[in-house]
Amino acid sequence: MARQMTGAKMVVQALRDQGVDTVFGYPGGAVLPIYDEIFQQNDIQHILVRHEQAAIHAAEGYARSTGKPGVALVTSGPGATNAVTGLTDALLDSIPIIVLSGQVPTFMIGTDAFQEADTVGITRPCTKHNWLVKETSELPQILHRAFHVATTGRPGPVLIDIPKDVQFATANYTDAPKKSSYRYNPPVKGDQDSITALIAALETSKKPIFYTGGGVINSGPAASQLLRELVEATGAPITSTLMGLGAYPASGDKWLGMLGMHGLYEANMAMHDCDLMICVGARFDDRITGRIDAFSPHSLKAHIDIDPSSINKIIHIDIPIVGDVAHVLEDMLRIWKARGRKMNRDAVAKWWTQINEWRAVDCLKYKAGDSKIIKPQYALQRLEALTKDHDRYITTEVGQHQMWAAQYLNFEDPHRWMTSGGLGTMGYGFPASIGVQMAHRDALVINVAGEASWLMNMQEMGTAMQFGLPVKQFILNNERLGMVRQWQELLHGERYSQSWSQALPDFVKLAEAFGAKGIICSDPADLDDAIMEMINYDGPVIFDCLVEKHENCFPMIPSGAAHNKMLLGDASTKDAIKEGGAVLV
Repeated sequence: MARQMTGAKMVVQALRDQGVDTVFGYPGGAVLPIYDEIFQQNDIQHILVRHEQAAIHAAEGYARSTGKPGVALVTSGPGATNAVTGLTDALLDSIPIIVLSGQVPTFMIGTDAFQEADTVGITRPCTKHNWLVKETSELPQILHRAFHVATTGRPGPVLIDIPKDVQFATANYTDAPKKSSYRYNPPVKGDQDSITALIAALETSKKPIFYTGGGVINSGPAASQLLRELVEATGAPITSTLMGLGAYPASGDKWLGMLGMHGLYEANMAMHDCDLMICVGARFDDRITGRIDAFSPHSLKAHIDIDPSSINKIIHIDIPIVGDVAHVLEDMLRIWKARGRKMNRDAVAKWWTQINEWRAVDCLKYKAGDSKIIKPQYALQRLEALTKDHDRYITTEVGQHQMWAAQYLNFEDPHRWMTSGGLGTMGYGFPASIGVQMAHRDALVINVAGEASWLMNMQEMGTAMQFGLPVKQFILNNERLGMVRQWQELLHGERYSQSWSQALPDFVKLAEAFGAKGIICSDPADLDDAIMEMINYDGPVIFDCLVEKHENCFPMIPSGAAHNKMLLGDASTKDAIKEGGAVLV
């Protein structure tokens, strides 16, 4: 039934009707009517961040850890432009968020008014869709449609730009229409003939592999469960992108670990040598493919994706299947069972023999070094051992620490791992951890960080303290821009241009200045006790873990190299590597 209300009230009512319980934002003149409405209700909690970029990353963390869309509210001009990095991050990683931005009144648009910016023009390339609302009567349906667009098909960020006079004006509010009434409804069922062709290929394959990505997690819990059932039933190995970790359990015996530039040796070698590659909800980005003309050169390639524009975009696909991952996997299992559950078991057993030889290389092995210096790999091994039995969620910043976290931390379930993949956004992890903690108030939320990335949004300690969010900031402090320094060492003649920090804060004193707990550890012998102190402290913690300053992250596929030309850091593995395998440094 239609109800008269202001545009500002419509915003709050639509959020309530869409099941929103949390909004991350920062007020300003162009959104004050909406903030006034937020003040007058108790159903939706607003989290005051310290920077608009952090609001978007927090909404991303909330969305990725819950499977529900995140919501952020920013003002016009600099408020909206500060949101651009987060919007682009969400677009590249397919994260469903709704961003509401204020705008100057409609009659002032185009006059270079105070805090005016062409928000719709600026954000068109970095959103799935955006709207400028010019009539209050149109606002309710745009609000409802925004949630539908953000969460339907390939998820992504949307933005609604709402002029201030539209917020003040009154019109009829209408409820959300039925999902079937929207014109945007991408097909979810895959072509049955193509699925049957894929099953036929799987039945005769000698060296199959499942290559999975964030699309499995985005498809919902059924997709992860169906993937696990299909992998176990067929006996095929499985690997994953950075974004797909947790869709298949790390403890599973078919798990090869992450693949790609800093992926595991066995995963990359299997991808290179397979004869059937089944890509499920991934997009063949350059961190995975390496040299395109040498990527998985001997395989028949199948690609399952809800987004038709991703198929054949980078890699030629032999069996394209457009559809929702859960629906397609369900049909794959049904057809495979109906056809007699056939596999070339003897050949697949030989494939596993080869894979186990690659596993024996133990590519994550590292030299112990000085007994008084903490290796970053060791720090993450101990973090894994001491937190794995907790209700744990991990976020990361971007750099070496991010790759080490992906290598050494294990994820048994989806929605437990939040990181910036496609955009590689330094400063993502801390505000993302705030969003995760808001969604899971009793969980252990840890942001694995490098000191350089963490400083980019360190102001969010104020947010964590204000709202009593006990997020743990586990900083691997090497006093360097670690990944930049590594590339300079390997590719630029050890010319370390601007890749070190000469003026770092005392992180313990910084924590105390915010009223939080600060912990510093530099001795491996003290590390376990220090980590337990962090875990047991009932509040925000900044953990300054002083680590080896010049450690490199291996394995590594050099830019432009094929998957079977990996750099491994430990020369002791030389005898275990077969001809045509890794290059040792």
